[in-house]
Amino acid sequence: MPSGTFILFISSIIISDYLALEAKVFMVLMDEEPTISLQTEQSYPRNSIDDVVVYKERISNGHDIFLESLLHRDSYTKLYSYTHLISGFAIHVESKEVLNTLQNAKGVRAIYEDVKMKKLTTHTPEFLGIPAQVWPTLGGADNSGEGVVIGFIDTGINPVHPSFSSRSFRGTLSRGKFKGMCAAGERFPMAACNGKIVGAHYFAQAAIAHGDFNSSRDYASPFDADGHGRQVIHTASTAAGNHRVPVIVNGFNYGYASGMAPGARIAVYKALHTFGGYMSDVVAAIDQAVEDGVDIISLSIGPSTIPSGPTAFLNLLEVELLFAVKAGVFVVQAAGNGGPHSTSMLSFSPWITSIAASVTDRTYINAIQLGNGKSFSGSGLAPPTAGIMHYPIAAAADASLRSTTIGIASLESCQHPELFIPSLARGKLIICTYSFDFEYEAATVTTVADNIKKIGAAGFILRMDPDVGSTPVNGTTMTLQVPGIILNNVQASMALWEYYNSNTIRSRSGQAVIFNARARLLDGRQAIYTDQAPMVASYSSRGPDVDNALLQTADVLKPNVMAPGSSIWAAWSLNSEGDQLIKGQNFALLTGTSMATPHVAGIAALIKHKHPKWNPAAITSAMMSSADVTDHSGSPILAQSTDELVQATPFDFGAGFINPARAIDPGLIFNAYFQDYVQFLCAVPGVDDESIRQAVGIGCPTTRKLWCSDLNSASITVSNLVGSRKVIRQVTNVGGKNETYRVTVKQPSGVKVTVMPQVFKIQENGSRRLKIVLKAMEATRAYSFGEMLLQGSNKHAIIVPIAVYVSTSIGF
Repeated sequence: MPSGTFILFISSIIISDYLALEAKVFMVLMDEEPTISLQTEQSYPRNSIDDVVVYKERISNGHDIFLESLLHRDSYTKLYSYTHLISGFAIHVESKEVLNTLQNAKGVRAIYEDVKMKKLTTHTPEFLGIPAQVWPTLGGADNSGEGVVIGFIDTGINPVHPSFSSRSFRGTLSRGKFKGMCAAGERFPMAACNGKIVGAHYFAQAAIAHGDFNSSRDYASPFDADGHGRQVIHTASTAAGNHRVPVIVNGFNYGYASGMAPGARIAVYKALHTFGGYMSDVVAAIDQAVEDGVDIISLSIGPSTIPSGPTAFLNLLEVELLFAVKAGVFVVQAAGNGGPHSTSMLSFSPWITSIAASVTDRTYINAIQLGNGKSFSGSGLAPPTAGIMHYPIAAAADASLRSTTIGIASLESCQHPELFIPSLARGKLIICTYSFDFEYEAATVTTVADNIKKIGAAGFILRMDPDVGSTPVNGTTMTLQVPGIILNNVQASMALWEYYNSNTIRSRSGQAVIFNARARLLDGRQAIYTDQAPMVASYSSRGPDVDNALLQTADVLKPNVMAPGSSIWAAWSLNSEGDQLIKGQNFALLTGTSMATPHVAGIAALIKHKHPKWNPAAITSAMMSSADVTDHSGSPILAQSTDELVQATPFDFGAGFINPARAIDPGLIFNAYFQDYVQFLCAVPGVDDESIRQAVGIGCPTTRKLWCSDLNSASITVSNLVGSRKVIRQVTNVGGKNETYRVTVKQPSGVKVTVMPQVFKIQENGSRRLKIVLKAMEATRAYSFGEMLLQGSNKHAIIVPIAVYVSTSIGF
């Protein structure tokens, strides 16, 4: 998918220079108040749903009148009116002149160019301790998350999947807040909203305007044709799928899947398609989700690069999500898959909970036993060869006809079944070669498996071409119907090849005539469990967080927390066109921060179930302050780096690996509200008051915070410590009892941290201020890490990570 960047343009900037001659889509933010604003509530009473509808129509009609008064009707197409969180519209324009006119029009606050968006569980509930420690406290698995609605913004959903059946949902939502509707369409009837799925919409106006939408492939309905249904099929089932759904793939039972919050409901907002999507469609989806009354928004999407402009925090998506948080909606977003490189985060703002991905304790390892007694491990969820006998081995090139039109590399990749000689291939293990064709998708493991079945071979061994090297192999987690193994290791591949050649008799012309090499394949479908987990996955994007595309680091800890993201079983669409490796399956094993994100969305639903009045910042704080920094063996969590394992830091996993049992009873929380986030924005270096007013609708207060680090978050990050800095944190007791806390500090290298008070008593529902002074003792010119530990008399333990970059110490 082509990459894109979020580009922020304030209305005082001339934008004609960057507009190419072809038509483009822009999002225009107006000065008028949206329906959710306090000003609107005061000036236009909304005592019923009808009042809201009337006011929305008034705003939308106002946008039409505004455009008609400025522009010729044939010069533009209005795609959306945004009316709930912001007042504005998306417009498809044909010329520079139209943009110049809008640029100078009274009432236009900001203009943003539309950009493409990037599409960024049988065992994990047990791995997270949810069945034993959380579900029983919430009324059992089927009730856990009851009354909470999670909104998924992605590629749609397959409503007939058993993970989304209505078996446990006979009544209405207990709190009655959700008022969303079902938009029926192709392959998505009204009956699809069955009590488990409570709302569904689709947004494609920008995709259509850009010419990327294919109605025969992408479906003009909430139905998922892609399966990044990793988000709304795969990820929706991860977050809120029904309890104990059998995971049967190719006739093999891999276990039983459950969402984190089986009792939660699902609302679907399809704004992405097989090719990706556009921000203007995503903004419209978010606006609708919040208006509908979702409690949680799950985003496994984001930009492909850091947004341009004065700060990443003021791009339109971040601003829209700020207003969603203001409305009480918890927002969770994938960190990105740019690891293990630093500053690779693609989720930036402190009001968003950004999720890193971990490797779990479960892995699938296949193995091959050679006739000479040697064994090698590989990958591939495949059945074993029949019986205990060893089968003869034949290389694809030795069991095929030579072709004048197909090169040797294509022959060795096992993509052409018609060239195999049946008498030579039948009943043998065929050696295929993973070449560059697989990297560029000219060849696939799916085709290898299909062809092996067609020719009647006993199975296949996919070896690595030495020229390709030990690169990640496409298809290692796909489920196979035939015996097979992927030797994604050059050394093992070379040892296999040497064994094969030394046991194959050839004629004078080099043709193989006797195949004496033998092997058997073991069962690759059986899971293996280890104690060295969780571990930060290599692909998971890392901090530090950045202010802007110049990579100036921010006083914000990102990611926030880590959750399981590697080899996650969850629901899949039988009709998915998004991944040919797993087409036609009801479940799929996928990897990425997109898979980690719905784990946290589901856990947020469990927290919201127990604490329905908590705001988004309280939920984030509960997750962060209760997270684990050690693995299941009790050792510090490790991170996969380029070619080694290293001790993880807060820039790898945030506050740590999420612990649901502790998160629903954290003891203390660090709370924040909309005005606190505005204060944060006002402290961002290089951002003036007018830019903030144009983006969020209000200016900076007279009394303002000096530093972004003053935001009351469950972490402390100082990106440029010169001398000393005082940081204030306010904690609130949500533990249900009075409690006494004792504070200890693990000092970051080069920094002396002092906390006052060191011991304090806090009343139930009471609050206390903590003064933390960070004093530079040595110029490290690199980030160092520590933590503040608050240990309570009622056994609560709150860990606050500290990340500091010392630029200048005392005396410098």
